[in-house]
Amino acid sequence: MVYCGSMHQIDVNLPVAFIKDNNKVVAYTPALDISTVGKDETEAKARFSEMVNIFFADLVENNTVDSVLSELGWVKEQQKWNPPVLVNRL
Repeated sequence: MVYCGSMHQIDVNLPVAFIKDNNKVVAYTPALDISTVGKDETEAKARFSEMVNIFFADLVENNTVDSVLSELGWVKEQQKWNPPVLVNRL
């Protein structure tokens, strides 16, 4: 659940990759094309959650939810936004 201000909340299930890079952990989601880093996975998760909340709050504040999520490949079905499906290909 993402909270975008006092009256707005968006229920999303984001795929997140956690990548160990030397002494840091990077949290990345291609669904929003955003990432953050922490000293460990716990910190990376906390920072990532905060970043996603800020991202969606900004979309709501600027009334750009539909345009930005559509550009990122999201699909709106029955008033719910669904992120693009990730496919691993080598």
